[in-house]
Amino acid sequence: MGKLKGYESEYTKFMRAWLQQHPEQIDEQQRGRALWWDRGNLTPEELARRAAMREPQKAYYYDVN
Repeated sequence: MGKLKGYESEYTKFMRAWLQQHPEQIDEQQRGRALWWDRGNLTPEELARRAAMREPQKAYYYDVN
């Protein structure tokens, strides 16, 4: 069975073409993602430090008292 072709937005088409013309930006994109989103490679010491810094959340979040 052949590959199904669905709707592709103008933005997606633009980004595909742009990344083909600027392949160096793929590495930059991956570094940015790793900086802000990928948190799976933290050491156990770093995870413990972050957990110790976290303040406990109140039972009712919107309570000001």
